[in-house]
Amino acid sequence: MTDSWIHEIPASVRAIREATASRRAVLGAGAGVSALALLAGCGANTDPDTVTVGSHQSDAIPKKAVLDMLSSWKGGKVDINTVDHETFKEGINNYLQGNPDDVFTWFAGYRARFFAERGLVSDLSDVWANIDGMPESMKVASSADDGRLVFIPWNYYPWAVFYKPSVFDKHGWSVPETFDEWLALNEDIKAAGLTPIAFSDKDGWEAMGTFDMLDLRVNGYDFHVSLMAGKESWESQEVKNIFAAWRELLPYQQADPLGRTWQEAAQSMLKEETAMYTIGMFIDQQWADSEDPDDLDFFTFPEFDPAIGADVVEAPIDGWMMAAKPHNEKKAKELLTYLATADAIQYKLDADPSVISPRTDQDQSNYSKLQKKAVELITNASAISQFLDRDTRPDFASTVISPSLQNFLKNPDSIDSILRDIEKQKKSIFPAES
Repeated sequence: MTDSWIHEIPASVRAIREATASRRAVLGAGAGVSALALLAGCGANTDPDTVTVGSHQSDAIPKKAVLDMLSSWKGGKVDINTVDHETFKEGINNYLQGNPDDVFTWFAGYRARFFAERGLVSDLSDVWANIDGMPESMKVASSADDGRLVFIPWNYYPWAVFYKPSVFDKHGWSVPETFDEWLALNEDIKAAGLTPIAFSDKDGWEAMGTFDMLDLRVNGYDFHVSLMAGKESWESQEVKNIFAAWRELLPYQQADPLGRTWQEAAQSMLKEETAMYTIGMFIDQQWADSEDPDDLDFFTFPEFDPAIGADVVEAPIDGWMMAAKPHNEKKAKELLTYLATADAIQYKLDADPSVISPRTDQDQSNYSKLQKKAVELITNASAISQFLDRDTRPDFASTVISPSLQNFLKNPDSIDSILRDIEKQKKSIFPAES
């Protein structure tokens, strides 16, 4: 067997972004096909020692983790094509129906099951037979509705409300536990001359986190899961209550979020222009090169209703899947078996301290304070949700919910018509459930 090596095939993602005026233009023009056609060349592999990998880990830190990890595999060769994260997500359906790579990065939950139900990904149950150290919760999250295991977890992280302890200490602010306490804190922060809550939604997914957390706190986990499955009316009082709570937060959120990326919102908090940010723990990546990388902490999204509590955590799981008809199935499964090991996952942890391992036997001696707190938070959770665009149908999330949330942020007084439109489109997308 030859030593492994890795070759990154250039993908002109910047050119793709410049050629498409907006995310909606990509969808409207059907450009997902052309965007991910760049991956098709990588997928056309006939070398028995080579596995092709498509990756949406396009930001510098996670991209490095993928490259380092794949280059450490001793079982063969790897050709990897890294495509911009959002472009990959928007074009994934066309990609999988075309000439996809053997292995590709994806997400657990509904998004994995969606492609399993349509026969676009492979059964990995035989790979799982060689995996130990993964808890039952990860196995459940990796399963299709029929019980087949179709996903290999790589890492995960919680969503919470992040803040700089130094700023809170300077002003004498305390972490809120209830929604009312949070509103009062927002007033104090405003009085101190800061914008209380950093906020962005340029890419159309960021606001989904706020929606999820409000729904989980206002209505509880069971309703949230049912709503995501298309089994609840978007015109119900429960959904209207979500947006009523959100309207109370709007005066404290950063203005004009549709023109701001999550990185720019995070930088505003780093620069102490804003005080808090509801986001995933990947925000820690923005602190890596700051003057004080440890000046970051989080608190659980506050309780809204004591009867519901605040012990449900949103913790998306990232990982790997295999195409339905891989060009090199044997080597692809060998690679996936390696990717599930503690040694392979350690490359991600070394490169990116904003995530935690899905394995119960992972060495946590080098975990940061933030990582250890994340483990504790998730361990004590009564339930774990993935994320709106992972917990529901991808087409519903991207073409209906994403623009609807952006419409709400632009026109909060139009919520009734917005919800009416969502419900109408939901019935065409979820015909069996409606």
